[in-house]
Amino acid sequence: MAKVLIVGAGAAGLMAAGAAVRQGHQVTVLEHMDKPGQKILVTGKGRCNVTNDCPAEEFLRHVRTNPRFLYSSLGAFPPAKTMELFEGLGVELKVERGRRVFPVSDKAEEIRQALLRYAQDAELVHDGAKKLLLEEVTPEPEAAPAAPENPRHPKKKKAGPALRCIGVRGTSGREYRADAVLVATGGVSYPTTGSTGDGYKLAQQAGHTLIEPVPSLVSLVSHDADCKKMMGLALKNVTLTLFEDSKAIFDEQGEMLFTHFGISGPLTLSASSHLGDMKKHKYHAEIDLKPALDEQMLDKRLLSDFEKHANSDYCNVLGALLPQKMIDEFIDRSGIPPHEKVHDITRAQRETIRTLLKRWTVNVSAPMPVENAIITSGGVKVGEIDPKTMASKKIGGLYFAGEIIDVDAYTGGYNLQIAWATGKAAGEAAADALLTQ
Repeated sequence: MAKVLIVGAGAAGLMAAGAAVRQGHQVTVLEHMDKPGQKILVTGKGRCNVTNDCPAEEFLRHVRTNPRFLYSSLGAFPPAKTMELFEGLGVELKVERGRRVFPVSDKAEEIRQALLRYAQDAELVHDGAKKLLLEEVTPEPEAAPAAPENPRHPKKKKAGPALRCIGVRGTSGREYRADAVLVATGGVSYPTTGSTGDGYKLAQQAGHTLIEPVPSLVSLVSHDADCKKMMGLALKNVTLTLFEDSKAIFDEQGEMLFTHFGISGPLTLSASSHLGDMKKHKYHAEIDLKPALDEQMLDKRLLSDFEKHANSDYCNVLGALLPQKMIDEFIDRSGIPPHEKVHDITRAQRETIRTLLKRWTVNVSAPMPVENAIITSGGVKVGEIDPKTMASKKIGGLYFAGEIIDVDAYTGGYNLQIAWATGKAAGEAAADALLTQ
């Protein structure tokens, strides 16, 4: 049997392995970690957000980088087919808010075990890949032209790859020969799970252009003292707007979290993917704590609350407007004495309160390091990869899948779906190519 060699036993690698073995090929998967699929275990806070239950066309609107590249692979293997596959492997799924799909058990381990069953006929070898094994391709003799060529409009001859990948040299020193090699090593996020950037070196050895890997879907650092004082406070149904200098570049409603280093949570992670060069631009976030009320409606709400509690202290009426953990910081920012009687609050002070409720500002200093990011933005340039097959356009017999490719999306199950779709496409294409050899 012809051999397919897959480097990396993560989401994309195991999906590719399962797809290839189903076409009757001998498949070997190299994994340098002791346990395959470790990053799967930390996705969705240990619950594994398998995919997002939306049509492929809508899915692409949530892909931040190079969405058009995914048109073919996602069309062939959309979220509905992902759900069908895992349910066929014995995993009961559920759809939650935002159409995020999780196993009913809320255990990522169940997804990992299902993938291992899917790829159980592949040989799993504990080793990494240090170097690609490449050989020169002998060009086939050209056939005689069927008709005389027009000298004014000569036909351009497509030059095939001058090199072919025939295997890898492992970190152990052992050589693994194969008819097709698929690199699915992930990015550089969560390196403790095995994503250490090794695949980038292999891609560069093959002559591929590497878009600089940067953190995406990552928490944001803020030196504002009140973030640390409110750490652990989760805000729901708020709107977060991220500004680059004075221009709004992200605006979405959902959930977020204050931490000891700044802000985190789903809204923050999605906003982080819009950050540019922190050396050239200044960034800050504004939180609308009352997105359901416009300025006028909120002012009426404040007047109503203040009339009902006219003789109360200012600090005692804020409980109806704010989470308890935020009240002290809100009072400090407003500059209104905590024991000021509500009936003495001026119109200007009320305007200050309204502004803080609609635009609570958090200054952003930096993203957390890439090691703390959920995914990596950047990787192998998509223009050098066939979008239907994930085959390298530079080296014959070489394929890519998953996070190593310069494609990333927002939080909500989209990035794992990219791993499933590209892994399936690469595994099937590598196997199909062997059938025609």
